[in-house]
Formats: sequence, C-alpha cells, structure tokens
Amino acid sequence: MKPSPKKQSAILGAAFLMATSAIGPGFLTQTTVFTQSLAASFGFVILISVLLDIGAQMNIWRVIAVTEKRAQIIANELLPGMGYLLSALIVVGGLAFNIGNIGGSGLGLQVITGLDPAYGSVISCVVALIIFWYKEAGKAIDGFTKVLGLLMIGLTCYIVWKANPPIGTAIHRTFIPEKLSATAIVTLVGGTVGGYISFAGGHRLLDAGIKGEAQLPSVNRSAISGILITSVMRFLLFLCVLGVMTMGLPIDAQNPAAAVFQQAAGNLGYRFFGIVMWSAAITSVVGAAYTSVSFIKTFHPWLEKNEKAIITAFIIFSTTIYLFMGNPVKILVTVGALNGLILPIALAIILLAAYKKRLVNTYQHPLWLTITGWMVVAAMTVMSGVTIMKWFS
Repeated sequence: MKPSPKKQSAILGAAFLMATSAIGPGFLTQTTVFTQSLAASFGFVILISVLLDIGAQMNIWRVIAVTEKRAQIIANELLPGMGYLLSALIVVGGLAFNIGNIGGSGLGLQVITGLDPAYGSVISCVVALIIFWYKEAGKAIDGFTKVLGLLMIGLTCYIVWKANPPIGTAIHRTFIPEKLSATAIVTLVGGTVGGYISFAGGHRLLDAGIKGEAQLPSVNRSAISGILITSVMRFLLFLCVLGVMTMGLPIDAQNPAAAVFQQAAGNLGYRFFGIVMWSAAITSVVGAAYTSVSFIKTFHPWLEKNEKAIITAFIIFSTTIYLFMGNPVKILVTVGALNGLILPIALAIILLAAYKKRLVNTYQHPLWLTITGWMVVAAMTVMSGVTIMKWFS
C-alpha cells in the first residue's frame, strides 16, 4: 500500500532531518582535511562508511518503529536507569555541539553579508525559534531541512563543475584505494550517525505516526535515503577538494573548506561557501534541539506539554554560551570523545532490545543487520577508546 502524500513527506522529511543534522560545520572541515591526506582514496573511506552507516541506522530506526517507543524508553525497559544515562549523554553532546553549530551559522552569515558572527548567530537563533514556534512545527522542520539540504547539494555541484576534478580517478580509487585509514572511517561513521544524529529521523518518524512492523518498508526507505543524501554531499565535497588539489592550488589550513570553494570559483565560490556553511549549521541547530529534547520529554507529562518552551531554552542557552565564550574548544573536544562513545552504547542497547520478545513481540530482526550492527559497535568502541586514551595522555 502506497503511503499518503502526508506520510511520504514525513518519510522524506525524516531522511533530510537526519542528513542535515549530520552535515554541520565539522562535516565540511572533516571532509576537506581527510581528502587532503588520502587524495582520491578517500572515496573508498566514504564507500565503507556508507555501508556501516546504513547498518547502524537501519538497526536503530527499525527497532524504534517496531517497539513504537523512543530510544530512552527502550533502554529503560531493557535495563532500568539505562535510558536516563543515554538521555544525559545525548543532551550533553547535543548541547555542546549546538554551541559549535550556532558559531558556524554566525560565520556563514559573516561570509554572505559581512555581519559580525555574534550578530549572525543571534539572527540564526531567531530563525530556528520561528521554525519551532510555527503552528505545524513538524511540517516546518521537514520543509526547512529539505529546502536547505537541496540548496547545499546544488551549490556544491556548481563548485565541483568549476573545480573540474579527475572523476575517473576518483571512481577508480573508490573501489581500489592506494591508501587506507581506519581513523578516517570511524570518524566519518561517528560524524554521520553518532550522538543525537542516530535518532533524529527515527524519532521524527514516530512523531509523524509512521511506526509498527507494517511500516518497516517506509522506515527502511527513509533511513537509507538519509544516509545517501549525506553521502552525496560528502562525495561532492570530496570531488571539490580533489579538483583544487589536482590544480595544485594551496588550501588554507585555518579554514580549509572555505579555501576550497574560493580557489575553485573565486569570490562567488566564497559566497556560496557562506550559504552552504549557514545552511549546514542552522539545520544542525534544528536537528540537535529537536532530537535532544525528544530524549527528555517522555520522562514527565509537564516536559511533553512544554516541549516548545524547552527547545527554545535549549537554543537560547546554546547561543548565549557561544556569545560569551565563543567556540569553547576544550568542551567541544571533550564532548567529541564522549559522542564517539554514544553510538556503540546506543547501538548495543538497540541490538539487545531487538531480541527481547516483551519489546518486539513476534518481530524477527534480520541476521545480517545484527552482524553489521555488532561490527559497528566493536569498531567504534575500539577507536573511541584509543581516542579517549590519547586525549587523557
């Protein structure tokens, strides 16, 4: 049975919410830096990370849909208290990264208009609040993320055209790489489906009423679409950087992503970077606020009743911290390590829940998804442990 237009819109909206939550300021810099170190072989890293991302997302979204419960409720029913721990990790991580997202939106508006980043961050804060206070907030979130997601992809396509990358080499090395980097793979997986991002689309589908075993085809389609949208943007950025590198042009280490756009297309490219940066940052602000609050609103009726007010406080608090402290590097680094741990913890909870009959009833979780899920848990646990040990040393 074909979903109604309203449900189709929500399915695509959930995919774009997840994708644009992943495509933030860090995403742009991360992709540029790894392409510089791995050149055309970075295509292989993107390919492997896509497969792992799909495995992680489909596990999480399917179990949320089948149980018809948010992740924190599933965690609490699996092991009392675990849901509170998971919520604390998600909210702290979401809040810290939202400070960076607000900062990124201010920098994006500075590139576009010349405004001081502080003023740009306040304007972006107001834009995000308007979306959440719109009468049909869910519909507004879906539309906003779709439009800006497509705008980012469109502008980046123009930069790819101007950069004229060696596409044949890029495709060849995507399947037969010269260099490998486990750190790059894990970083990409964590940046695409780590922290609050893992649950953004799954919780959005629940709010839209797309749940139950009968809806699993729609859930699968939405999860895969979200990963593919993110990966298309990642691959386009990869081609941009590769083109600039092939031309032998320098890339400024202080702001590598902006330098790539400027080297490829001059001042127009630099303005386009501003638009992409603002779009990436403001949609991540929306995604982080929506998902973080979705993790605490179920713990008390008052919280659910005042969801919009709590989201408002979340965004204003993030903006205030940014205005007084700038981007607090130590906090972001610390929570970056914390966020690396959230995915294996959250995914392990979901994988265990998938086999608890009292949670999933007669549902049979696919074996290939279980195997893929535990592979992601193992890889992310090891690499996160190494990262945290390096950080403490």
